Amino acid sequence: MSDPGLELTGKVAVVTGSGRGLGLAYATALARAGASVVVNDLDADVAESAAKSLRESGGSAVAEAVAVGTAEAAERLVGRAVAEFGRLDVMVTNAGILRDRVLWKMTDDDFDAVVTTHLRGTFTCARAAAVRLREQGEGGSLVLVGSPAGQRGNFGQTNYAAVKAGIAAMTRTWSMELSRAGITVNAIVPVAATAMTETIPAFAPYVEAMHRGEPLPDFLRKGEGFGTPEDCAALVPFLASEAARDITGQCIGIGGDKLALWSHPQETSVAYADGGWTPRTIAAAWHTSVGREPESVGIPAPRVP
Repeated sequence: MSDPGLELTGKVAVVTGSGRGLGLAYATALARAGASVVVNDLDADVAESAAKSLRESGGSAVAEAVAVGTAEAAERLVGRAVAEFGRLDVMVTNAGILRDRVLWKMTDDDFDAVVTTHLRGTFTCARAAAVRLREQGEGGSLVLVGSPAGQRGNFGQTNYAAVKAGIAAMTRTWSMELSRAGITVNAIVPVAATAMTETIPAFAPYVEAMHRGEPLPDFLRKGEGFGTPEDCAALVPFLASEAARDITGQCIGIGGDKLALWSHPQETSVAYADGGWTPRTIAAAWHTSVGREPESVGIPAPRVP
């Protein structure tokens, strides 16, 4: 990169779940910007293969195979960064799994597995990183990974939508707690053709064509903000750079040709009753006041031409 504000030379990043897919795209983008990267995956062979690909492209990378979720795993990742490269500057909490089922069919194990990997994994890795970054005293960046499901809910994804909404809430909370230490905290909300999304019926034929080398149409790249993992990757080194030192507490969407800022929950309409409300007065006022334009839920269906 020619802009010194975007250079990450001398910086060290950990990217969880970076053996393939979006995580590998983030790790690759960080390495290209000059950062040394700890690549993480549950599968040791996948992690090493990804790290090797970064090194063969001129980057600096090592692999650390561990399942995120526990404090011990988080300490291993941060410890590996410090042992190999002497410091830590960026933590990207990307690791995730899916266990999709409607509410009445979702088991405790389905729920707990997703919570452990996404929510507890984000918490433990961010905590370990925050401790190290505060000790170093030079600031740093936490880049958490959210989802449209966490912003709007999604059918069959009780567990996944809940943890992604939790990650958005942690982003806002930690941005306040870590601001005095110069540590920025932001969530990215990526949309890309991955193993998680490419089987969506509306997307499937276009993703198949993309795999054959055909470009995705504009209605997907622009209208839906849907593209490749690489299309989402640039946001991560940007948020880790000096150019983004004043950006924190934000949920930022990216995908295809689209970059977007997600709103935070806020009151959209209010009503008042002298002396307080009763069930009867709420019922009388609802449809003509606060409930006149209820909020929508769910991820809008793709608008296929």
